[in-house]
Amino acid sequence: MKILGLDIGEKRIGIAISDGLGITAQGLKTVKRSSADKDRKEIEEIIKEYKCTKLIVGYPRRTDGTLGPETNKITSFIEALKESVKLPVVFWDERFTTIMAERTLIEADISRTKRRKVIDKMAAVLILQNYLDSVAHA
Repeated sequence: MKILGLDIGEKRIGIAISDGLGITAQGLKTVKRSSADKDRKEIEEIIKEYKCTKLIVGYPRRTDGTLGPETNKITSFIEALKESVKLPVVFWDERFTTIMAERTLIEADISRTKRRKVIDKMAAVLILQNYLDSVAHA
């Protein structure tokens, strides 16, 4: 039972995957955005390769909890993806995940150039791990 975590941005999609027991999240890759169709196909291939059973998608909210302007784009992207993969999707509050990922990478003394390459994958890990932790304690 592997779960895929996505941090969907305008330029990149960070992808994380859980272990088979659904306890820990690991960074898988970062996809540079090109077209919605091509991006969906790449995610579909990952879902098939890893035999994923669920998607956890970061959902951008403002600090006051209201939905951000990016949510419409993410929702339409995911709705099209759901039609082809037929998996349950959970939208997960992604507030501050990129900031937390950035802090973690800075504390690890990762250069700005290297951080830019992995920040979205790290944010996807945080989104997925937060979800996994919440269901483990439910």
